[in-house]
Parts: sequence; structure tokens; C-alpha cells
Amino acid sequence: MPSTTSSEASPTSSALSAGTTTRLRGRRVQLVRQATATRAVREALVSLAGLTGRPVLNPAGDEVGRVVDVVARLYGNEPYPPVTGLVVRVGRRRSFLAASAIGQIRADQVQLKSARMDLTDFVRRPGEVLLGRDVLDHQLVDVDGVQVNRAADLYLAPVGGRVLLVGVDVSLPTLLRRLGPKRWQARATPERVVDWQTVAPFAENATDGPAEVRLNASRSALHRLRPSELADLLEDLGRSERQQLLAMLDPGHAADALEEMEPAELENLLREAPPESAARLVEEMEPDEAAEALRDLQHDEREQLLTRIGDDEAAQLRELLAYPEDTAGGSMTTRLVTALREQTVAEIRAELATSAEHRAEIDAVALVADDGRLLADIPLFDLTVAEDRTTIGEIADWLSQFTRDEAVDAHTRLGDVAARLVASRASSLLVVDEDRRPLGRILADDVLDHLLPARGRLHFRRFLQ
Repeated sequence: MPSTTSSEASPTSSALSAGTTTRLRGRRVQLVRQATATRAVREALVSLAGLTGRPVLNPAGDEVGRVVDVVARLYGNEPYPPVTGLVVRVGRRRSFLAASAIGQIRADQVQLKSARMDLTDFVRRPGEVLLGRDVLDHQLVDVDGVQVNRAADLYLAPVGGRVLLVGVDVSLPTLLRRLGPKRWQARATPERVVDWQTVAPFAENATDGPAEVRLNASRSALHRLRPSELADLLEDLGRSERQQLLAMLDPGHAADALEEMEPAELENLLREAPPESAARLVEEMEPDEAAEALRDLQHDEREQLLTRIGDDEAAQLRELLAYPEDTAGGSMTTRLVTALREQTVAEIRAELATSAEHRAEIDAVALVADDGRLLADIPLFDLTVAEDRTTIGEIADWLSQFTRDEAVDAHTRLGDVAARLVASRASSLLVVDEDRRPLGRILADDVLDHLLPARGRLHFRRFLQ
């Protein structure tokens, strides 16, 4: 079979809406070359939709049954899943016909090798799926196109003495073809084939229910997607499908995607997930984002999750939830980096390196006195250009000539916070208690999310991407 290459980049959500038709046309041309490069395969393609209901004939040409479904080993190591048998209706009985008994599969019929049929009851073995019931018309996650599709048809072909599943078709014309006369349903359309080598299953053992599959979605491909792109996919998937997609991601990557979801969709996802899984995701989210997600849940639902996460994290979230939603305290992140006057730039840089995964939440370092009171808020840019041996106190003294410290009380309304942000031209403000001890930091994108709810979540990270 032909080899394939995976896409090296995934389009952003905005590019998806702007150029879907052109991009899919280009991908289709590329994948056609993969799936139909061999003339023998191209000419022998058999439509699964067209094969269903077709006669099973003995060597004499007599009909002995009708095809109900095709069984394939979808979860093996082979790039093209082999057909292991057919489910055949003989009279009122549905039986399993092993692939070893099949002489030839054509678009309009199945020919047996001998007149003797060894029919047994079908029992699904690990890794096997019913292609018609489990894959056809079920959701596919296309990572290249960052969208959700459905399998309009599947294509089989004889290769090397076996029948293999070689392609999938997600096009609308193929779906319409299946609604037409029976003679149309059997017509394979090679120009719309997506090579199966770019397809991988969600679940490793689909023994019950549908086996959702995804296009070109190896774990490495998923991890190349931006959180906002994953969020789009999660919002478009059904309940069971998105839980399976989440299970394929490491908790940190999954949490980043949840932070980019629309609040209503995130609320539904947390309700749908098993409590242990939902709690693990909440624990991985940034504190302000986690608090916002929990705030939308009912009290008993919220408590159910809080009791399943670490004590320190739960206490931190309870503290945030105690503030009204429209205040600085209700929207701040408690992810802070603090420093004392005598610490050097090199020491602070080393500390920042340990918090690299939270870079989107940290844009400055809070300089505090020995008693914890705020002295200054030092932007990361000034740390970047300073020499390693320079102390944080020296940087604060130099900055005091040009700027004044900006901080807000935890009970400050978000409208006032927005005005302070504009006046200071900063991307965040420290939130302090009545003794000016730092409690957290409120980010500009959190203020925008609150002030412009009708526009959806407007994270600066999306703009930068």
C-alpha cells in the first residue's frame, strides 16, 4: 500500500472558517494520491454502504444469504485493518462467516470459495468492530482540518490475498448517494477517498457501542493542536466522544483546552465527566479559570469536585469562590511570583523557569518587604534586560522614577479594574488585601471575558496565536 505523510501544521480557528473549502480540496487531492495510487486498488474499491444487503453466493451462483455487516480488526498494528469476516443473514438467522470462506468481495455481491458454509454466532473479539454499525455515520475528528465530520462511507479492497479497509469518505455527495437508488449506493468514488492510514481509533477496545475514530489523530498530532483548536473540537463532539478525546490528552494539555471553551460548554463537559476525571481536570486548570468553571455549577456539584482534589488547591479555590464574581478577587489568579529586595535577577529567573507552564498567568514579579507588604510590581521585560547580578531592589528603585505602583483591592469592581488597566497600560494588576499584601493577579483577558460576555471568551493568548 502507498505510504502517507502527516500534516506539519494545523490551521487556526479563524483560518478554518475563512478557507475551509480551499484547504479541504487541497487535502483531498493529496489523500487521493495516497489511497488510489495503485490502479488495482482503485479499480477494486468496494463501498461498504453499497455492500450492505447484497447477496452472498455459493460457487454455483446460488444465493445463500445477505450481507448484514462487515467485521474488521480495527485495533491491530497493521496500517490497513483486515476484514475478519461478515455478518450474514441466512433466513431469520444472523451468523458470522469467517474471511477464510470468502472467495471474492465485489461491489454487488460476495462469492464463497466452496459450497460448504461454516456459520457460527458472531462474538466480537478484542479489537474487532462492525464497520457498518460502529464506524459508518459516526463522528470523526479531523485534526488536520480541526473539525468534526461523519463517515459517509468506508471502502474495502482486496490486497495481497486479503480484504482490507483502505479508506473513508466524509463528503456530502457520498451521503446523498446513499439516499438514492440501490444501484447508486454501490458506486465507489475514489476521488473522495481519505486514506485509512491517516485514521486511528479513539478507544482501544470497542466491545460495546460505537467506535469513534479520528483522522490523522495520533497523540503527537493532538499535542500539536493549540488549546483553542482543541476547545473547538470538544465543543463540536458528542458527550461520549469528547470524553474519549480528553482521555487521550495529558491532564495539563486537556486543562488548557478547557480554559478556552465557552462557559456553557465547559459546564456541560464537567457535568458529563466522571467526578474523578472532572476533579483532575479542574485541579490542572489555572486557579482563576477553575474558579470560574466551578462557579457555574450547582453547589452540590461544586462540592463533589472540591472534595476530590488536593486540600491546598481546594482551599485556594474556595477562597476565590468566596469573592463576588464581578470583583477583582472573584476573577484573579493566585499564581504569583514574589521576591525580596536582596534577591538577584539570576535567582528570580531560575524561579520563573520552574513556573514555565504558567507563563500565560505570570507577566510580572511582585517585590515584597519582609512582612509581605507590596513594594513594587516589576514587569518581566525589565527582568529580561537587567544583568544577572542586579538585585530586584535596584530595579524597583530605578523604575520608581518613571512609574507608580498599581494595585487594586480584592473587592474592586471589574469595571473599575478595567479603567485602572487602561490608565496604567498594563496587562495585569496585582490584587492586595487591606494591608497591601498580594493576594493574586487579575489579567486583562479575564476582565474582557466579564465585560464582553456576548462576544465569548476573548483570551489574549488566542490573539497572539
